[in-house]
Amino acid sequence: MKFNALLKSLVVGAVALALPMTAAAAPIVIKFSHVVAQNTPKGQAADYFKKLAEERTKGRVKVEVYPNSQLYKDKEEMEALQLGAVQMLAPSLAKFAPLGVREFEVFDLPYIFDNYQELHRVTQGPVGQKLLKKLEPKGILGLAYWDNGFKVMSANKPLKHVADFRGQKMRIQSSKVLDSQMRSLGAIPQVMAFSEVYQALQTGVVNGTENPPSNLYTQKMHEVQKYVTVSDHGYLGYAVIVNKKFWESLPKDIRAALESAMKDATKFANDVAKKDNDEALEGVKKSGRSQIITLTAQEKNEWKKAMDKAHKENVSRIGADIVKEVYQATGYTSN
Repeated sequence: MKFNALLKSLVVGAVALALPMTAAAAPIVIKFSHVVAQNTPKGQAADYFKKLAEERTKGRVKVEVYPNSQLYKDKEEMEALQLGAVQMLAPSLAKFAPLGVREFEVFDLPYIFDNYQELHRVTQGPVGQKLLKKLEPKGILGLAYWDNGFKVMSANKPLKHVADFRGQKMRIQSSKVLDSQMRSLGAIPQVMAFSEVYQALQTGVVNGTENPPSNLYTQKMHEVQKYVTVSDHGYLGYAVIVNKKFWESLPKDIRAALESAMKDATKFANDVAKKDNDEALEGVKKSGRSQIITLTAQEKNEWKKAMDKAHKENVSRIGADIVKEVYQATGYTSN
């Protein structure tokens, strides 16, 4: 009887000792939520980061990626990050103004970047880092900028001249600058969650939208839009962000491994963005569902002149100093 009691005591003790070890061995989970398809540049980069992070931490970190608004929609994800319900996001840069950091709306100014070289002078330079620092008082750390690409316009009528936009209901992200941009063209801006756009286009709730080709194609928006205009009028990019408290609680070696993974995932994201957008535009062409319109230099200049109004209307809102720094980096001149 005494032997059985002793054996039982030893077993219970062994289990008790094993529990902390099991708990210590459990991987750190990073929930990475985003709203686009897995085969977009952002979706691919998120999966690549997962692969690198798990490899470089030797399984001490597990990254769970949730694409296509599986966990949260556009308007919900930022609050979820601040509350710690998810640890990592890659929201479009337009999402930070509603958070109170209006300076990020500089990225929404139309035709402010003519190419990726001009863009990267900002995102990979001191101005980009200065902007990320402004997120910290909100409990958010910015890790990197990921490209998606330059936007096209789509609609069920040809959009070649400014007059073609008159009265068109155009879906936009929640951004005062994008609102100004569409109004400067005579269109009626409609703020809507990304996940709701296809149905809204299909049913005529909105007439058109703006997107990089990869988003347009992977969400099959071209199937319910008769025309796509290659305007390259605006840039859509993302900031990879984490919950500040969570990130700072990580062991230093884990954080270093994750920063290394993020650096390589960022290069991957930016390399794949242009390639994917070129291929997506080709996919739209081959589908025969949308007619592709390419603006002439004269037509593009007409758009640029009209949209310059959005710059003038939003300089004070964004911050004159930030706008000036970006103008200096890109060489943008107001019409």
